[in-house]
Amino acid sequence: MEPTADLELDSILRVSKDNIVITDGQGRVLKASPNCKSIYGKDVSELIGKSVFDLEREQVFSPSVTTRVLKEKRDIQLMQKTPTGRTVMATGYPIFNQEREIIRVISFSHDLTELESIKEDYENLRARMKLYETEIEELRDKEIKIENFVIRSKPMIRVWKLVKNVAKSDATVVLLGESGVGKTMIAHFIHHESERRGGPLIEVNCGAIPESLFESEMFGYESGSFTGANKQGKPGLIELADQGTLFLDELGELPLSVQAKLLKVLQEKQVARIGGVRPRTINFRLVVSTNRDLEEMVKKGLFRKDLYYRLMVVPIAVPSLKERKEDILLLIQYFLKHYNEKYHKNICFDSMTVDELVEYDWPGNVRELENLVERLVITAENRCILPSQLPFDIQFRHLKDMKFDDEGWGIPGQTMKDQVGEVERKWLRQAAKNCKSTYEMAKYLGISQTSVVRKLKKWKIEL
Repeated sequence: MEPTADLELDSILRVSKDNIVITDGQGRVLKASPNCKSIYGKDVSELIGKSVFDLEREQVFSPSVTTRVLKEKRDIQLMQKTPTGRTVMATGYPIFNQEREIIRVISFSHDLTELESIKEDYENLRARMKLYETEIEELRDKEIKIENFVIRSKPMIRVWKLVKNVAKSDATVVLLGESGVGKTMIAHFIHHESERRGGPLIEVNCGAIPESLFESEMFGYESGSFTGANKQGKPGLIELADQGTLFLDELGELPLSVQAKLLKVLQEKQVARIGGVRPRTINFRLVVSTNRDLEEMVKKGLFRKDLYYRLMVVPIAVPSLKERKEDILLLIQYFLKHYNEKYHKNICFDSMTVDELVEYDWPGNVRELENLVERLVITAENRCILPSQLPFDIQFRHLKDMKFDDEGWGIPGQTMKDQVGEVERKWLRQAAKNCKSTYEMAKYLGISQTSVVRKLKKWKIEL
């Protein structure tokens, strides 16, 4: 080799980031990079003249890529673990003479220790993420206590703690709140968490039983008590709740004539059937719910004061959905998953659709939200539900402050075209506020992007 070529080779060995080892056809080391010490734990002087077969037995090269090249007479690539604790990817190339004999083997060793460390960190991170996911799932399991009931908001967490504490007792519970907030589900939870879980849960909708039949349904009757009565008689709903829980839903609809008898039953724990003379001793726990203001009803003479105070042992006010906005997203996710599984679908909500649902006031509360999600899943023509597919009252909630005349026909003096234009302007302003581009606006509004551009120009609205 000429001096200039030798100098160039030494320079390559010195500046190369990879470790380079050159051997002859018998595997004896002729040259090596100076970084051998840091990678293999040996100085260049300790390698020159040594056989790679010996160095492999000494586990300096473990395994040796050069020995494999010499045996198989082809390019070889393999991973090495070095005495210095490094992970190395070694690649060996044979150099042949005209007789196809190997006269040199050049190997390049690339230090992958840093990459291995990154990989290890990544695996550790994945393991930690898996742990966090498990913990999140456990927390999620704790959030959903009973069917259709999800909790995250502070108001509901306070309610739930009270419900869990009172469930273990035998105290009378009065659940107060708007229709659809989940009072019935809480009543069911109280029963199933109580000592009476093995007994019956008798649910009575006080607003669904005609007043003329209420007394016989509640207290029962003996045979022959009245025309059309069952010949064997019939136990009342209160009697059926013996050793269990009696849940009176819509208590505010309870007729005054029945209120006095109910008070007597609560005081004496006995019930007498219509036409009977012998009262039966009944042991039950009472849970009631109402969406009416019982205190105001007492003032108006519509509800007995003595019954009111008898019932108000543990009153629990369940907040409306608009008072616990944090729960809406969880409820959407929960109901969407539930009805996708029920109807074997894979429907999703666009992010802007979710925003619209979260901002809506939900006068029908959880029941309204659940019904809407079920309807959207059933009727969806496309996989993703856009804002334009939501009901009118949700889409146009931003227009609730518009003024109308006495007949509800919009602002006096305006034509239908004017009013439609006002609606269109409101929609465009809202979309421009929430979106970053005309393409996003088109998706938000459920129209084409060209229509968006034209309408923005028409109404002189800037994005």
